[in-house]
Amino acid sequence: MNTPQHSIRTGFGADTTAAEVLRGTDLTGKLAILTGGYSGIGIEAAKALTAAGARVVIPARRPDRAREALGDLRGTEVEELDLGDLDSVRAFAERFLASGRPVDMIITNAGIMACPETRIGPGWEAQFATNHLGHFALVNRLWPAVAPGARVVALSSGAHRRSPIRWDDLHFEQGYDKWLAYGQAKTANVLFAVELDRLAKASGARAFAVHPGGILTPLQRHLPQQEMVDFGWIDEAGNLIHPSFKTPEQGAATEVWAATSPQLDGAGGVYCEDCDIAELNDDPEGGGVRGYAVDPEQAARLWRLSAELTGVNAFAAAS
Repeated sequence: MNTPQHSIRTGFGADTTAAEVLRGTDLTGKLAILTGGYSGIGIEAAKALTAAGARVVIPARRPDRAREALGDLRGTEVEELDLGDLDSVRAFAERFLASGRPVDMIITNAGIMACPETRIGPGWEAQFATNHLGHFALVNRLWPAVAPGARVVALSSGAHRRSPIRWDDLHFEQGYDKWLAYGQAKTANVLFAVELDRLAKASGARAFAVHPGGILTPLQRHLPQQEMVDFGWIDEAGNLIHPSFKTPEQGAATEVWAATSPQLDGAGGVYCEDCDIAELNDDPEGGGVRGYAVDPEQAARLWRLSAELTGVNAFAAAS
């Protein structure tokens, strides 16, 4: 596959923090929409962006809890949004569009992982529906406000390597596997960025997918402690022991870098990790990004299907 998935040797790495990525950067006058920006790596991204001068709008399913978590963090504002409810997505987007403000960055940081089998909407599998379809609808509804030169950053995961899109059983109606469902949703996040970048780059906007790395955050809320012990993430006392896991500050770095770095000027539609563009790698035991996750035909097919399911497509004429 002819792909732009090659390292650009940024000088950053797995240990880089979000604050280090933005050192010396002035984001005054820029506005970011950051889902999930009140816990885990999301709140660290919000801290780094606001410290650099950006205004950060944080949509939250539980706004009161979000405001409590953010405390007196200046430069943030909280709005209600449930990604699992397309009416809520529409209502949030309409409120934001009515404000008349342009948006310079959209970071789709929120998500759920390895949850028990759950159905939402018209029977959709919850991880695919929340992590992908909710964000798909959100970005498309917000598109009239997206400024020239804006960036959209979709939070994926190395777990995309667990599963491609299961075109014959998208919603696991023939048997549920929480990790395959998570893997499919994370593959969908990459394919979304690939096709959005193709559709949007003529307007100057670009899209990226990122793997933040392994981090212990509330994302693991659905995992039994013993399962994380068996994975080698933590010990029996709950202490982190996995040597490659990052701190939340380090985990937030790649999404912040993708949203702001001039090192990515002129690029787009790529999967990034450790503050760099990842290499294409179809070795089942290897890292990087799988070919099926950046395949343009798969990306276009998923876009058409997602538009059909959600009833939203800002690029209907182009796609």
